[in-house]
Parts: sequence; structure tokens; C-alpha cells
Amino acid sequence: MFEHPARRRIFLMRHAEAAYVHADGSMVPDERIVPLSERGRTQAARQAQALTSISFDRAICSSLPRTQETARIVLDDRQGITLEPISALQEVKPGWQTVIETLSPAEKRDWVARIANPWIDAHDPNARFIGGETFGEFEARVLPAWAKVLADDSWTTLLAVLHGAVNRLLIHHMMKMPWGSVGIEQDNACINVIDVDTAPQHRVLLRMLNFTSYNPAKEGLWLTTMEEAAARIAKNLTRN
Repeated sequence: MFEHPARRRIFLMRHAEAAYVHADGSMVPDERIVPLSERGRTQAARQAQALTSISFDRAICSSLPRTQETARIVLDDRQGITLEPISALQEVKPGWQTVIETLSPAEKRDWVARIANPWIDAHDPNARFIGGETFGEFEARVLPAWAKVLADDSWTTLLAVLHGAVNRLLIHHMMKMPWGSVGIEQDNACINVIDVDTAPQHRVLLRMLNFTSYNPAKEGLWLTTMEEAAARIAKNLTRN
């Protein structure tokens, strides 16, 4: 006889647009304190509308402002939900601003190409994300914190508003795919829906990936967010 599995659901979101790189291609002094842009707030509001019928019983985010702001827009005035920032779930730390200042013009052009596709070496735990944190350090920080969230049996429906690289890592990890083997893009404020079964199967079901209600067909969206950033940086470099 079929028995209904003990199943929980995760709504894993990326934060909405935040302007780490200005329109002129100059970089912000500290990406950790960047809030959402006006377009980002609109994106978050549209995604919130898509989730109005969902009753969350736990909500987490990272300790960075852009995830907290997105999560609060999504949660709106839901009663009884306390948003929990988890510092270990911060985005992978880049080192581009320190490195790029030391490079020649030709080296800067090569570096911009690496910014466009920083995941190419993600399989190597000693490789650095744009000159910053190694992918091994990133995994060692994020995965234990996420394991604690999954081990908490107090929730059935979880909202987790995190970051592009964090979400990629978690999806690769939960689906048992080699890190860096597949390009899993995470558009601004996207929603992923993942079901997890408890014992005995511990099955993971990917229900939805990278959904954006403000542009469900991805119309006109050809570049990744990192490619867009690289294009703005390259434009700035040609002027200087």
C-alpha cells in the first residue's frame, strides 16, 4: 500500500537586483553593504505576488542587506514569521577590487573575461573566486550551515533567500551533481522549488528552477548576471 512520504518544501530564492557595479562600470567600494536597486525592489515585489498563497513556517536569509531586503518584501506582513539571518550563508567572497588595481591594461582585459565566467574552476577546491575566497573555503562555510537548516524538523515550508553562488552550490550538493559541471543560472530574485523527503529515502526533488514571474519566458535575457557585470566593467576600462 502506498504511504504518503514525509515531505518538506524549500522555496530557495536569489536576492533581487543589487547594483554592485555602477552603470558606468565602476565598482562599489564594498559589495557587502549594497542594497537593492529600484528595479530590484520591483522584481522582489513581483515575486512576492507569486508567493502570496504560500504559508511559510520558517524564513532564513544571509546576513547581507540585499537578501534581507528581498526576504522582507516577499514576507510582507505575514504574521508569526521571524526572518533569521545566517552569516555563514553569505555570498562567495570575491577579491576583484584588490586584484584589478595591480594589473596592467592587458591583464585587466583578461581578468574581465574571468569575471564573466567565474565558475570555470569551481571543481577545484583551491581555485579562487575572482581572486577572493577559494571554492573549498566557500563549501566548508556554507554546507555545514545548510545541513543545520535541513536537520531542523520544526519546519515544513521554508523560505530561504540567499545568493547566486550559494544557490548554485546548494542545488549541486542536494542533487549530487559535481560542482561546476552544469551551468545553473540564478536570475535576480528567482525562485527554485525543492522538495526533500525524510527517512528512509532522503529523496530530493527539484520542482522548479530559476523562475522569474516578472519575465517567465526570459525574453531578451541572453547574458548571465556575471556577464552583465563584466560588460559594464569592460566598458569602464576602455574609458580609463
